Amino acid sequence: MLIELTKIERRYTSGEVETAALREIDLAIDEGEFVAIMGPSGCGKSTLLNVLGTLDRPSSGTYHFNGIALTGLSDNKLTALRRQHIGFIFQSFNLIDELTIRENVELGLVYRGTPERARRAAIDEAMDKVGIVHRARHYPHQLSGGQQQRAAIARAIVGAPELVLADEPTGNLDSENGEQVLELLMQLNRSGTTIVMVTHSPRHADLAKRVINMLDGRVLICATRERS
Repeated sequence: MLIELTKIERRYTSGEVETAALREIDLAIDEGEFVAIMGPSGCGKSTLLNVLGTLDRPSSGTYHFNGIALTGLSDNKLTALRRQHIGFIFQSFNLIDELTIRENVELGLVYRGTPERARRAAIDEAMDKVGIVHRARHYPHQLSGGQQQRAAIARAIVGAPELVLADEPTGNLDSENGEQVLELLMQLNRSGTTIVMVTHSPRHADLAKRVINMLDGRVLICATRERS
């Protein structure tokens, strides 16, 4: 089992007001699964994704990643785990404007301390997978939205993570580019990468093996389905 959450809660306090973003989340995700998370705005989807990605700590409960108990780990250890095992794809791409596409893709490997020769090979492979090798020396503003999201996917997968977290990956794309991005995610999953994707689209959720429906910080339904 890759992910196991037990009684996870996330509460935020502003003054004397406490808001519960996640309430008693129990969730297990096997290696190689494709899971979609759905629900209305404000239901806790992105908060759950941030907890899964160790970008946010739960207020209570336990999180095991690949058998490792993350509760109580230092920030440095969580950062090292995240860099080694988790890739992120954001709706707004989050590319650095001052860096070329190749440099954007490379950045995580630099932080990880990957030797330059190994970085070159990994970058070439990742950019080839998403079809943007010819854009390596361009800057983000010189690319279309679809190409920028492809670059973001290359950045997410360049370190061969076990888990890729995608937060509305097609939200800023037209339908054609959105379909191409979803196909890339499907290809990654077929190669063994675990995908957890937040989406508002029932049609996109149909691509997943399992769909989690959330409301008011709780998991209402966790249904396994056949891919259409």
